[in-house]
Amino acid sequence: MTEEKKKKGMLKSFPRTFWIANMMEFFERGAYYGLNSVLAVYLVDVLGFRQQEVGLLQGFVYALTYIVPIIGGALGDRLGYRKILLVAFSLLTIGYFAAGNFDSYGLIFLFLLIMATGSGLFKPIITGTVARTTTKETSGFGFGVYYWCINLGALVAPLFVSWIKGFNWRYVFFSSALWCFLMLIPSAFLYKDPDKPESTKPIREVLKEAMLVLSDSRFMLLIIVYSTFWILYFQMFGSILWYLRDFIYRAPVDAFMQKTWLLKPFKFDAEFVTIINAATIVLLVVLVSRITKNMKALPVMAVGIVFGLCGFVVLAFTSSAWMFILGIAVFSLGEMTAHPKYYSYVGLVAPQDKKAVYMGYAFLYGVFGSLLGSNLGAVLYEKILAPIAPTAEAVAAGTPLSPDVLGQVRNFWLIFAGLGIFCLAGMLLYDRYLSADTPRTNLQAWRIMLGIYSIIGVAGLFFLIQAVILAEQIQWKTFVQSLIMLALGSGGILISLKGKK
Repeated sequence: MTEEKKKKGMLKSFPRTFWIANMMEFFERGAYYGLNSVLAVYLVDVLGFRQQEVGLLQGFVYALTYIVPIIGGALGDRLGYRKILLVAFSLLTIGYFAAGNFDSYGLIFLFLLIMATGSGLFKPIITGTVARTTTKETSGFGFGVYYWCINLGALVAPLFVSWIKGFNWRYVFFSSALWCFLMLIPSAFLYKDPDKPESTKPIREVLKEAMLVLSDSRFMLLIIVYSTFWILYFQMFGSILWYLRDFIYRAPVDAFMQKTWLLKPFKFDAEFVTIINAATIVLLVVLVSRITKNMKALPVMAVGIVFGLCGFVVLAFTSSAWMFILGIAVFSLGEMTAHPKYYSYVGLVAPQDKKAVYMGYAFLYGVFGSLLGSNLGAVLYEKILAPIAPTAEAVAAGTPLSPDVLGQVRNFWLIFAGLGIFCLAGMLLYDRYLSADTPRTNLQAWRIMLGIYSIIGVAGLFFLIQAVILAEQIQWKTFVQSLIMLALGSGGILISLKGKK
């Protein structure tokens, strides 16, 4: 039987619930990426918020979408997937719609957190559905369909956003709300819960497993090191969008798009960063996965990280619109190369008797990557690039940037390329000295993580004093960030000490 016939046979073998779940994934990811492809620009340009305020908001919102699935999966197992889907799409609809109706920073923050809660509840339900509606033989292909739906949503929705935002920016929020509202219909009338596992974990057991994983310093060190790569990824929802707006002369790409039938209605704007990322993955993921299928995890991850940081090197050394596109595409190639093998690597370094539990918490890279990436990118952009940004008229006219400005731009992006180098070196050192699960490696990792948590805690205390005592008036953004750092630092120290015992 040919490969093509096998795939056709697999497609017919999937039950209706599998296809309904993937349709929901397409619409939910479309709503999410459609809004987030332009959110940072909207909050700064239209509502007038500072970049640092936007970075704080995005860091919290994105991190929550990674944290909530810990509880969401357990709730789905106990209460039923269909019920959680109804709750998730209700929260998503309310969050998107309400956030588009307010101009207040606090209210937008609140409703986007509600949206993120809905998104976090939704994630494990769909992955759980795909897992339960496929077999050992069809699982790989089934999850391939699932990942295609994610990236197809990320590709199509921003194109729609590019058109609809020209009428009214609020329509972007309302369209995301509408797509999620429409998914309440199949959730209520078409979706059928797949067979439940023989036993379901109570919430207490889930929290116990979470504490087990968080207290494993060797595993958490891997998460911290790998999350530095995702600091680069989260620039695509913040600093890269502002950079495109403030520094890139886009007329050459616009002229090309006007000659292309499919792209003629559009102009090259912020949302195309997400489109380039998704299109690169859709076009190349099958080829990359075939090339790397039988290769060892770490070498493939290393190559992917190198591609990722090279994307930022491209941004550092050119202000051409076409080279900007190349930089995003090169980073996306690195992302699709490194990330699938990351999960393979987690399976290799996790304790053999707890491998399934550890794989369930491998996503924690996104929590650290989003919190650090969104905030760091926003702070650096506001301090380094925003003060030297040329006028909109100068950018539109294609006026060349001065050598001093080009130097600042280069330094800004090389900071992130340097983080990529740090991630690469960290992964190689980790693999050589700490990947084996032995008493010696666990002790070494414990000492390193205790030092990291202590540094975070001391930094949080320093910023707290700066925000509350040394400043003429309370700096609320810095105050909140200092509390987060104190919580992470002190909490990490306590968990590490408890795990040591």
